[in-house]
Amino acid sequence: MGKYILVINPGSTSTKIAVYKDKNSVFEKNIEHSSEELSKFEKITDQYRMRYKDIQKVLSEKSFQLSDFSAIVARGGPVAVLEPGAYRINETMVEKLMNNPLVDHASNLGGVIAFNLGKPLGIPAFIYDAVSTDQMTSIARLSGIKEISRKSLVHALNMRSVGMSCAEKIGKNYNEVNFIIAHLGGGITIAVHEKGRMTDLVSDDEGPFSPERAGRLPGKDLVKMCYLHDEDTMEKKLRGQGGLVSYLGTTSTIEVEKRIKNGDEYAKLVYEAMAYQISKGICELTAVLKGKIDLVILTGGIAYSELITSWIKEMVEWVAPVEIVPGEKELEALAYGALRVINGEERAREFK
Repeated sequence: MGKYILVINPGSTSTKIAVYKDKNSVFEKNIEHSSEELSKFEKITDQYRMRYKDIQKVLSEKSFQLSDFSAIVARGGPVAVLEPGAYRINETMVEKLMNNPLVDHASNLGGVIAFNLGKPLGIPAFIYDAVSTDQMTSIARLSGIKEISRKSLVHALNMRSVGMSCAEKIGKNYNEVNFIIAHLGGGITIAVHEKGRMTDLVSDDEGPFSPERAGRLPGKDLVKMCYLHDEDTMEKKLRGQGGLVSYLGTTSTIEVEKRIKNGDEYAKLVYEAMAYQISKGICELTAVLKGKIDLVILTGGIAYSELITSWIKEMVEWVAPVEIVPGEKELEALAYGALRVINGEERAREFK
């Protein structure tokens, strides 16, 4: 009969869902959330009910009932330092996701929604390759201030999946190659993939700005600004009101490119600056691998843009061949991970 799996992937500006029957995609839906809609909520956790109802509505429109599913799997938010792979969602994880995660991030809502959808019918719910998957080396953790450690917060799910497929494409195993992979989305992260391990990275608060995040900022000026605003205001400036939104009032790269085509020189300057910063982030990680890099990979939704990828490619192709894998395989990777668990091919860890 096959096993149906519901997949949930909340991002900063959308909620992607899918239904898989074994390894076959039955349908996928990208539920867009406008800046105006999201601005109504003070915190990301306040978006829970809206996103939960949106998912229920889509399932109803597609004539699916929760009883149809053998498992529900969600993108793993930065709940805590985790190993790669599957974790079973439990009450302890839900409490941590809602009230005390490592970072207030849209993906935290995935586990909460998955758990609450499945709980009444006893449907197992999992997260897989969480944002806080941590394989960093000890030397990479030092920040420059003893009280602050660098953290592994990265698009691990898509990166690992794309890394494995690109390794296969060049006839190698993921565990024997060196890649630098940049995920270009609502948030932008870049990571070293050294023989199958993400040993260092540029997270979305210490690297390039993105459609809605400020990225790395001059420290002294940031400290001064913190004295002018309360903590919540500053959090929003850094995550939600930074990047393209701060400069151009939109998170939409499609809108920005329309402006550029219409002759908006300021929009071009800002957009090219984002590509410039992404390129610098890629290049700073070349030192970790001592220049021994098999591929530079550009992935995520913004990688569909020929304009921005051409700018990046021009600046980094001296490092290694550049492979462009637009979009993401996150839904597929989540579904396949959950399927392996319910088929007994992989063990899900228990969150404590």
